[in-house]
Amino acid sequence: MKLSTWNVNGIRSAMDKGLRDYLLTGDADVICLQETKAQAGQVDLAWLTGYQAIWNSAEKKGYSGTLVLSRLPVLGHSLGLGLQEHDTEGRVVTVEYPDFHLVNVYTPNSQAELARLPYRLKWDEAFLRHVKNLEKTKPVLVCGDLNCAHKEIDLANPKSNRKNPGFSDEERASFDNYISNDIVDVFREFDPSPGRYTWWTMRTGGSAREKNIGWRLDYWLASRSLLPILKNCTIRTDIYGADHCPVEICVRPS
Repeated sequence: MKLSTWNVNGIRSAMDKGLRDYLLTGDADVICLQETKAQAGQVDLAWLTGYQAIWNSAEKKGYSGTLVLSRLPVLGHSLGLGLQEHDTEGRVVTVEYPDFHLVNVYTPNSQAELARLPYRLKWDEAFLRHVKNLEKTKPVLVCGDLNCAHKEIDLANPKSNRKNPGFSDEERASFDNYISNDIVDVFREFDPSPGRYTWWTMRTGGSAREKNIGWRLDYWLASRSLLPILKNCTIRTDIYGADHCPVEICVRPS
């Protein structure tokens, strides 16, 4: 069983840049997309046969949004965190499968000069509660753009970015709360090496990706009890279509 996550930075614009080919030629059983920036009625997916589409779009058009595409039978799903203050931007889709809950998330960015940091930290607390509540019934897989490079190894220039959004001390400490609650960073279970990034700024016209000056912002997290069935985790730097690239995991069926 293969599952994939990808922040596509606008599903409509990404389609002709590589997303359509990835969806048609890939073999993922579940594909979780973030920052879709679209309502369901604005995107024709009739050509993508065999997948159920579960959308959570932001109230503000052209902003945020998440989507789960599943060709595995879904036992049930929910949108958001069940909290009005956090549920207007379409940031969470939770899907239940026989062996685990899957949570697709697009974590809020702290924005320039950390203007949204207080809200971001409240979000992190609410999201962790959501995950731990799900764990009361079965293990959880979390995927998506968590908008945080957790460790210095997770970005090319840690010293110059220390107080910037995505690498502030506060956000990194907040990410620590996942780890201290027995949730594992799946990629780092398989690959401890530096230079492994999932996002590269486009402000340099693409040269950041060519030079691999990036950040690891996109994750698979898992309840520790799921580790025995996780076979690998792969950052697909060979796939283009957005400023992020996909991250895939393979799960051994029970």
